Amino acid sequence: MRILSKLFLVSSLALPVSGQAALTVFACEPEWAALSEEIAPGATVYSATTAKQDPHHIQARPGLISKMRKADIVVCSGAELEVGWLPALQMKSANPKVQSRKQGLFFAADQVDTIGKLEKVDPTMGDVHPEGNPHLHLDPYRMEKIAQSLAERMAALDPANKDEYLANAKKFSENWEHHIKRWEKEAAPLKGKNLVTYHSNFDYFLQWLGVNVVGDLEPKPGLPPSSQHLASLLSMSKKTHIDAIVYASYQDKKGADWLSQKAGVPAMELPMSVGGSEQSKNLISLYDDLIKKLLKVTSSS
Repeated sequence: MRILSKLFLVSSLALPVSGQAALTVFACEPEWAALSEEIAPGATVYSATTAKQDPHHIQARPGLISKMRKADIVVCSGAELEVGWLPALQMKSANPKVQSRKQGLFFAADQVDTIGKLEKVDPTMGDVHPEGNPHLHLDPYRMEKIAQSLAERMAALDPANKDEYLANAKKFSENWEHHIKRWEKEAAPLKGKNLVTYHSNFDYFLQWLGVNVVGDLEPKPGLPPSSQHLASLLSMSKKTHIDAIVYASYQDKKGADWLSQKAGVPAMELPMSVGGSEQSKNLISLYDDLIKKLLKVTSSS
């Protein structure tokens, strides 16, 4: 028995560490789960939400607490997107690994500049984010920087697999840049189009492609479309050309459908993240599907 035990110990030590990423990742949103899998394909990755859920409003369920308790790193959007539920998960999980932003708590918004920052905030402004728009996964250039920062953080937490994380980040960047060039060419017809959106979900994406946001279905951030506000948008549509109305896969489409019918403007649901549509199965196909759908909905205008 001793001989067998020694043989097993020797054979175990001889196993290569590279390619066996040991991290357990708790991702707040599907986009960060997808990015984590790109950087650490051997890691255990769990997404706390789906693209069909509003990431602003999630309950700190026992199942999520259990998942966070096992995590080596928590990867989230930040900029207070998860402020309503993430702190509760951190406290209840009592996992010391994921309490500090310098260790196992990774906010994407900390790695890049955000748009829409506010110096002063008061309750009358609605559900705003003073640290800026948190939906920054829809800017490909910011995503490339975030991927590099995530790889470096993973390497610091798991030094045995440092080379793997950094190599995967480099591979991701090279492939990503190739797709950026393709996307910008394919989406060129979208430049200058006018959209009415729902919340600020797609602001990064639309700014990147040169699309104008001329109206918002929300009267204030976080408030559902009111009849009075929809009437004002209808009035605006008679003065300003609108190419399309878009909303995320987890948002109520009633307001968009009403305005679409009254103003004679097409409305379309867009995937907010990976899994938001049948076509958006990963980060690349998410961008592909968004561009394809936007081209289709604005083509008749």
